[in-house]
Amino acid sequence: MLMYPTFSRMSAALRPFHIMAKPAGPLCNLRCAYCFYLEKERLFSKGDFRMSDAVLEAYVRQYIESQPTPEVHFAWQGGEPTLLGVEFFKKAVALQKQYAGGKRITNAFQTNGTLLDDAWGAFLAENQFLVGLSIDGPAALHDCWRVDRAGEPSFERVMRGLRVLQKHAVEFNALTVVHRKNSQKPLEVYWFLKEIGVEFMQFIPLVERLPDAEAKRLGLELATPPDRAPTSPPVTPWSVQPRALGEFLCAIFDEWVKQDVGQIFVQIFDMALAQWAGQGATLCVFAPECGSALALEHNGDLYACDHYVYGHYKLGNLLEHPLSELAALPKQRQFGRDKREKLPSTCLACPVRFVCNGDCPKHRFLRTPQGEPGLSYLCAAYKRFFTHIEPAMRTMCELLHQRRAPAEIMNLNNK
Repeated sequence: MLMYPTFSRMSAALRPFHIMAKPAGPLCNLRCAYCFYLEKERLFSKGDFRMSDAVLEAYVRQYIESQPTPEVHFAWQGGEPTLLGVEFFKKAVALQKQYAGGKRITNAFQTNGTLLDDAWGAFLAENQFLVGLSIDGPAALHDCWRVDRAGEPSFERVMRGLRVLQKHAVEFNALTVVHRKNSQKPLEVYWFLKEIGVEFMQFIPLVERLPDAEAKRLGLELATPPDRAPTSPPVTPWSVQPRALGEFLCAIFDEWVKQDVGQIFVQIFDMALAQWAGQGATLCVFAPECGSALALEHNGDLYACDHYVYGHYKLGNLLEHPLSELAALPKQRQFGRDKREKLPSTCLACPVRFVCNGDCPKHRFLRTPQGEPGLSYLCAAYKRFFTHIEPAMRTMCELLHQRRAPAEIMNLNNK
């Protein structure tokens, strides 16, 4: 899965960091109404957003060198990375082979799918890219927000891109943004994704706020991170409502646990099972601490996180300082610890904290009933969902303990 980085459990001294690279910066051929990255164009000086050869080579070399593991995962995102063309990524793969040094290199690639053709399909298949395809459900639910520059719907073009991936047997998963509208139709979304051949699903809750004073000063249309804003403006009209997200996840889980365990893989379900089984969070959003998932812009600037591409969170530029040094800066380490250290007492006492760990810091802009800051906007959603799935999680953990497949829960459910 792509939108939220995953990482393995290792000691702090050895744990590798993950980088989400944006070689085309915020440039995109679509103008999705809810996109939080399009406005980042205003934070950079005018000019070419294409990653230069110098930055690309430095990135590939430094990133491989900095990873203490035998396998190095590259993640390419945007904006829309296909705007750079196949040749850019052929160059990236050639550099990876040049600097691999015996390590295994893998690539993940997030796209809206509208520009995929046979040339892309052949390249992605040959080089075993894992593709994350953005699709929000059937046409009516997808096209309500995901439109192009002219305001025209994108669904049919995305479906054409999906068929390219299937034709070339490219491994892919669906990245579905859960927004105000599709959150009301969970089974319609789930059944649609199954119908078009999706076996791996990631549901990404959409939470954005109207601009605060700092955002307005920067000429932006969405609020800056909550730890930089003295007030918390309302969420946007397209943001998912917590109660709706909770019911959305519960409805899909209930359908999945009856008939699709082991056949359909849903990221948040897999993550929850890992947590209940004591394996730790495999998803940065639900890890106790963050700071190991950074974002690299087209010009070589490194930021604390994909959702924190603002001046205050810039760590430096890889042409001036190595990635390994930037990722280990004290400010970045503290950024990661803040997630744990700033949890309000309400969260510390919560019975499902071990699963969600307070959610992503980007969403922690509410106050608790006791007036403490730092409560996630999605707290009610996750408390509802994780409480709901606890019996099934315990059953699947017991199956694992008996060296049996979690999918056997379906037989138990059907008795």
